[in-house]
Amino acid sequence: MLALPLTKERRTHEWKTIQNIARNNNFPNKLITNVNQQIQRNTTHQKSDRKENINNTKWATFTYYTPKVRKITNLFKQTDIKIALKNNNTISQILRPKATNNTPIYNKSGIYKLTCKTCQHVYVGQTSRNLKQRYQEHIRYTRNNDP
Repeated sequence: MLALPLTKERRTHEWKTIQNIARNNNFPNKLITNVNQQIQRNTTHQKSDRKENINNTKWATFTYYTPKVRKITNLFKQTDIKIALKNNNTISQILRPKATNNTPIYNKSGIYKLTCKTCQHVYVGQTSRNLKQRYQEHIRYTRNNDP
């Protein structure tokens, strides 16, 4: 309840709900009030500690998340150095055409879809060879009536 970004009204409503649940489960009201006070004290201390540490925090970035990086991250948990993981495979890099790849699209392998112009039947195929060669095979099979 205290960690959520709630308005004062919502926080009060949430606290009353917690008290009702505790009362229905036979918890003493004084115990719940003491727990709430302890949590509030701890969160105010943590907030002030966080504000002091924000200016001192330094970041280190790693490209890959491996067991070694996990161990390094665990070593720095109690320090002012935070670990950030960075990914090289972003959507823009995947969608952006490569400047070094000058291979025509039909000279590549891949998945393809052919639609017959007369009967509108669809054939979906996959090839490891280039698409141009595979398409020529389909034409040859059609001309020779070879299924």
